[in-house]
This record gives sequence, structure tokens and C-alpha cells, in this order.
Amino acid sequence: MRLGDQRESSNIEDRRGISMGGAAGIGGIGTVVIIVISMLLGVDPSMLLGLANGVSQATGSQSQASRPADPNDPQVKFVAQVLGSTEDVWGQLFRSVGRQYRAPKLVLFSGVVQSACGTAQAASGPFYCPGDQQLYLDTSFFSELSGKLGAKGDLPRAYVIAHEVGHHVQTLLGTTAQVEAARRRGQEAGRVAGLLMELQADCYAGLWAKQADLQRGILEANDVEQGLNAAAAIGDDRLQKMSRGYAVPDSFTHGSSAQRVRWFRQGLTTGDPATCDTFKDPNP
Repeated sequence: MRLGDQRESSNIEDRRGISMGGAAGIGGIGTVVIIVISMLLGVDPSMLLGLANGVSQATGSQSQASRPADPNDPQVKFVAQVLGSTEDVWGQLFRSVGRQYRAPKLVLFSGVVQSACGTAQAASGPFYCPGDQQLYLDTSFFSELSGKLGAKGDLPRAYVIAHEVGHHVQTLLGTTAQVEAARRRGQEAGRVAGLLMELQADCYAGLWAKQADLQRGILEANDVEQGLNAAAAIGDDRLQKMSRGYAVPDSFTHGSSAQRVRWFRQGLTTGDPATCDTFKDPNP
């Protein structure tokens, strides 16, 4: 990816290396199944962590100290540039329909973090919390992405961030509230609505890449292939086969590899939010 002159976002809070009292009880979930199934893209990973290890939900954001992100850290620079690009793209799209985009803050952490959605470990992967409208990322996840999942390259890393920003867009547009209402109607209704929300966030991630490329020419020759490979790598069917040897479609929460590739490609091809309405597609 060509991000050389891309503006860096200032909406980054660095909590890396800062200890969090009372977090020791979260241990014991560092298995492949938890790492890969909750990787990328959970709106509330603490729910999964709680099921696995009895972690109680917190009601407010953690009062942790933070420091300015180091602009000389290559990982920080990459994250800041991608986040800045999402702000530019979504800011323009919101203005085009007469609305103002409120950019989220991205919190960098290491090991464990507290959000308005509860306590989460790095093993839960990057996530977005609608309660405080913040993104949370332990950059060590990028090593998991390129290593265990085989999704190498810049666009897969950017896809992670853009997908979580997609969840923020859903919160601003009211989609998240609709999905929460579906979850209150029943377990299966909630699972299906959540799956459609994840696929829409995949489409929004592809949309960001398309629009950013139109604005600043960020994509290089292998980026698209690497991005599609990342979408395939995190399909529920592939992750379940990695962890248990077989897939159970009725338990999918994020979509199969084919579904995730389809919707990421949809956004990447069209760059149009109107084409990302997974909720109206009879065969998502």
C-alpha cells in the first residue's frame, strides 16, 4: 500500500505497557479456537471471553492512564495513517448526504484492556465497543494475522482497522441498535442479525479501500489479492475447521470464507455504501 503522504489521525490513545489491576482472572483462554474465532471483528468480545472464563461485564470505561502514541513507531504510523484515511473517506461520504461524521478513537493496548463493553484480552482480537464508540487494537494481532492465518501484506492489516471502523459507521447509522433489538428477540434472530452486520462491515472495509484508492491511489499490484485472502482466512468455516476439524454452519457468527470474500469484494468493486446492505440480500 502507498501511504507515504497520507495524513495521520490524532484520534489514537496509547495504553500499551500499562498494567490493569484486577485483570489476572481472565487467563486461561489462549487457545487457537478462542484466538481465531473471536479474531477481527467482534462488536463485544468480552461476551465471548465471559462465556469461556466467567469474566464479568464492566459498566463503564476503564480509567487507565495513557500517553501520546509514538509517531516514530512504524506500527503506530501505519495505524494512524489508515485511521486517518478512514476519517477522510467516511467524512466525505457522510457530507455527501448532509451528515457529519464523528470519528472514533482507536485505543492501542497490550495484553488486556477495559472498555465500556467489558474486559478483553489481546486473544479476543481487535474490536469495536459501541458503548464508548472506540476501537481497540493490540498490534501483536498483526503477527497472528500474517502468521497463523497466513494473511500477509499491508491491506490485510488495514482491513482489520477498516472493518472495525465499519462497526462505528453502523453505530452512527443506527444499524447496531437494530441488531441489538434482534438479539433481544431471540438467540437465533440475534445470531443471524449479527452475522449480517459483520458481513456489512466487511463490505464497508472494501468500500474504504476503493474510495481511498480513488482519492489517493493507495493500492498496489498485490494488495487486492492479499485483502481477499485475508477475508477468506477469517471465514467461520475455515476457523472452525482449524480448531475442531469440521464446520457447523448454524453456529456461524461472522460468515463463511466465501461470504466474507464476496462482501469485501462488493465494497472494493463498487465503493458505494448502498451496495453493502446485507440485510436486504436474500442470499448473503
